[in-house]
Amino acid sequence: MAPWFIWSTVSSTAKLSTVLQILVFLPLTLATLSKPAFLLLSLLLFIHSLIHGTLLLVWGSQALSVLQVPMHPFLLLVCFNVFSQSVPSSLLTISAWWGKILSWSSPTFMVMEGLSSLLVAQRLGQVGTQFAGEGESYQFTFLVIASIVYVASAWWMVASYPAAAASPLSATLLGSALTAFVFLTFIGFSLRRTNVIESSAMALFLAYNIWLCGFDMSFVSDYATAYAPLLSNILPHMQTLVNFVTNALPKQVLFALLYRLTVLHLASFVLPTIGADSWDDESGVDDGWNGRPSSKFSFLLLTYRQSILVTVYSHLLLLDQTSQVWWRWMNIFFTLFTWMIELLVSGDDSDMISKQWKVD
Repeated sequence: MAPWFIWSTVSSTAKLSTVLQILVFLPLTLATLSKPAFLLLSLLLFIHSLIHGTLLLVWGSQALSVLQVPMHPFLLLVCFNVFSQSVPSSLLTISAWWGKILSWSSPTFMVMEGLSSLLVAQRLGQVGTQFAGEGESYQFTFLVIASIVYVASAWWMVASYPAAAASPLSATLLGSALTAFVFLTFIGFSLRRTNVIESSAMALFLAYNIWLCGFDMSFVSDYATAYAPLLSNILPHMQTLVNFVTNALPKQVLFALLYRLTVLHLASFVLPTIGADSWDDESGVDDGWNGRPSSKFSFLLLTYRQSILVTVYSHLLLLDQTSQVWWRWMNIFFTLFTWMIELLVSGDDSDMISKQWKVD
């Protein structure tokens, strides 16, 4: 077996282990200790991820992925040890300020998720337009895919409606969002500035957010509150820990985390193409897209993606259900408003094939 394959397997396993540790340790600390302990662990993980990302930026060795595996359990034990006795007031103050920073970051996370979702939807529309020019078979295929996405999104919205429209205000917001989406879709078609691929992707985004607005919280069991802090003998607590992982992890938070990180990751690949002149080829000009500011920003996002994971996850865990629903509606209308601006100010498409496809 080739050494590179063995090393790649070890490195990938280490990265997966690191992610799983973050996903489990943060809610575990919040459930078993206290909110200040959770905030302290979140801050320590964030600082560690910044150091790790900086070392990757400077050194670039994949060995760092393996070396950081024992760090997260060590930081978890540090938090358990600190909060097992009298906690210094300075640590409580630092934890409180970190919690405020995470709370103040809510608009930033909302804007990033909305813009990333719109960028991904528009990129899908552009790719569909390019392939549609290859022949009618591609056009027919994309139309079928868009139809399936429309139907799936509509079914998802209908299934989510009873829970998402539980109050008159939420029902009004839901109806307004759907009305705005339909009008924007027809406006985009009439102005030849969108297509069915982009519109269906936006419909799926809308259905996903409506579903989260009415996510049922009754699934949360009492394992989190019944779980006792780790003692010297850990074996009797392993079964309880397994029950915690399988039953008490906040599944709606995991869904939101997975979606947010996915669109941020995909948007980081779309950003380098923004600002490309119409006469640029696929590789850009001069040294390609590597010299563009958006490309450098994407590189930084990918380098410090672990820091983003920690902050986004910690922020979602801090939000209660009411706050999550409020920011979810804000995200919906912000994204629709941004889409409206893009449809109204974007230039006319001079490609006749693209124009024909956009209204098919």
